[in-house]
Amino acid sequence: MSQLDVIVIGLGGAGSSAVAHLASGGAKVLGLEQFPAGHALGSSHGKTRIYRTSYSEGPEYVPLVQRAQVLWNELQRSTSVPIIRKTGGLFLGSPASPLIAGALRSAERWSLQHERLSAADVRERYPQFRVQDQDVAVWDAEAGAVFPENCMAAYAAQATAAGAELHYGEPVVSWAASEGAVDVRTRAGEYRARSLVVTSGSWTPSLFPDLALPLRIERQLVAWFSPSDRTSVRPDRMPVFLWDLGGDREKYGLPDFGDGVKIGSWGGTVIPRPEAADRTVHDSEARTAEEFVREHFVGVDPHPRSWTSCLYTMAPDHHFLLGRHPRFDQVVLVSACSGHGYKFTSVLGEIAARLAHGEDPGFDLAPFDPMRFSKSAGKTPPN
Repeated sequence: MSQLDVIVIGLGGAGSSAVAHLASGGAKVLGLEQFPAGHALGSSHGKTRIYRTSYSEGPEYVPLVQRAQVLWNELQRSTSVPIIRKTGGLFLGSPASPLIAGALRSAERWSLQHERLSAADVRERYPQFRVQDQDVAVWDAEAGAVFPENCMAAYAAQATAAGAELHYGEPVVSWAASEGAVDVRTRAGEYRARSLVVTSGSWTPSLFPDLALPLRIERQLVAWFSPSDRTSVRPDRMPVFLWDLGGDREKYGLPDFGDGVKIGSWGGTVIPRPEAADRTVHDSEARTAEEFVREHFVGVDPHPRSWTSCLYTMAPDHHFLLGRHPRFDQVVLVSACSGHGYKFTSVLGEIAARLAHGEDPGFDLAPFDPMRFSKSAGKTPPN
């Protein structure tokens, strides 16, 4: 076996970014993906994904998302296909909503451009949203959309142009680390590298059984809806949005980029393993989506025109897992992103590349330590 510098397992959002950053920096890289390029069986598809800077999940994410935005803009300059589009973002809910409080906390800590809006303000600016008198909103001026399939294809093209080998349709069977090396066995062959980066999403638990990571896999559905007047839901007229409906119910959505208004929900069906995901849309799920559109939108047909499913890999605290293996410094783990990570994948790939080379990641990764749950429980990592 010829010695590689780095092997990357998983070529979704973070993995495609990682191989591009590694190869562009001169590393000899192999990327392994069990499915065909551009597949829709994991967490990195869906035509459009939200990015936002007034980050309700915690102000510690703001430096990361700001760097991610810089990298998305750099990638956009390298290609003619859409990578990133600013639309502004609207966060809606009651004054007591954690979404509202979290967005304001991040915006104020980092002096981000934002506005507080009343229900009357929202009705005047965005009449396509049907808000209640008690609703309030936070406006995020820098929010918008990234286009995941285009992003992954562009990063893959960068990686191969810089000399990386990308093997699609080649599932990993096992890996083993030893002094100064990592061996990876697939159904097609065996490979050795100095470092390993694992960006395998919902397949992460099966690749790290010794760590007993407390991850939960959720099946999520998103749908696209046709407007009666597309003018009102174009990206220059309608922002991306998150909407806290109370009772742990939260919806999110994006304007019509050509496929209709996209709407999804937080909180999906828990499944035991990714292969068990039910890709069928059931009547009760369709009714729930229709009711939301009927009650909260003006000028949008409540009957979905198309659906897709995706997988969220959730940590107990809903934050990322990002760092080195507790026993093998040459093994880097980038997952789980807990359902809100795609916007970060440009910078996650950059961080993974630095960690794989033994460099400083450039950010404080302590909040994302993969072993934080074992430590908090008073346990030590397994030997």
